[in-house]
Parts: sequence; C-alpha cells; structure tokens
Amino acid sequence: MNARDDLPVLRTLRELAAVALSTPHLYVRWSRGPVADEASAESRDGLTGIRLPGLSANPLDVEPWWHDRSAELWVARRLYDYSHLPRDKGEGVRPWVLRGRVGGRGPDNEPLVRDVKPIGWIGESLIEEAQRAVEEQERAAEWGPMRRRGR
Repeated sequence: MNARDDLPVLRTLRELAAVALSTPHLYVRWSRGPVADEASAESRDGLTGIRLPGLSANPLDVEPWWHDRSAELWVARRLYDYSHLPRDKGEGVRPWVLRGRVGGRGPDNEPLVRDVKPIGWIGESLIEEAQRAVEEQERAAEWGPMRRRGR
C-alpha cells in the first residue's frame, strides 16, 4: 500500500455514488487512515485478537439486485450502517475509500482487503447527508447502524 493521508475529500453522496459506479472493487474503511493502517496492512478480530489477512472494510459496489434504485441511497446505507465506529473506536477514526482485492472474509463476513490503494476521505458533510437520506426512508424508524452491544 502506498499510503498517504493527504487524499482528496469526497463531500456529497452524488460524488461518492459516481466514484462507486465508475470504479469497481471500492471499499470503505473506518480507521485512523491509510498511513496508520500501512504499518500492519491487516486488521484484528475484536473478540479474539487474531490477526486477519487484510484490512476489514465494506464494499461500495452496487449489487445487481439493487436494480435501478438510487446509487446515492446505496452508498448512504453503506456509510450509515457503520457510522457508530468513530464513537466506538475513538478519536481520529474516520471513513476513507480504498480500492483493493479481497483476500478473505472476517468473522462478521466482511471483506478483508489486500493490495490497498487509497482513493479519498469521506467528509463529515457526506456522513450527515447519508444519515438524512436513510432517515427519510419509510422504514427508517425500524432501522439503525449495525452495532454490537456490550454487557
């Protein structure tokens, strides 16, 4: 990975959706950034501490079953599902987009991405727009970010 933290910032759902539609094999990762991740180039299982063979990330590729629905809503949901991570994982954790190849699956069935090429940061305004887009959906009251609850 040729990491750097001075990446362009994606600021709108339209911008992120356009990138996702034009570039295959994109993922979003919530971490302290490419430079921090470059040292290990792998994630750890939160339960066992086992090293995983790649960076834990979530795909941005629009699935065929989504048909002609809004790509903007697709990427909004991908961001919203994990928007709790900065609060849970601490200061400096934020989302960024990367390209790479899947080298395996993590314990939550998430892709473990290798040969990472950083694409850009996801700006706070984009996260806020994603939240609004999800909350505007008819069934939003039944929905929420994916989150593990402590005992």
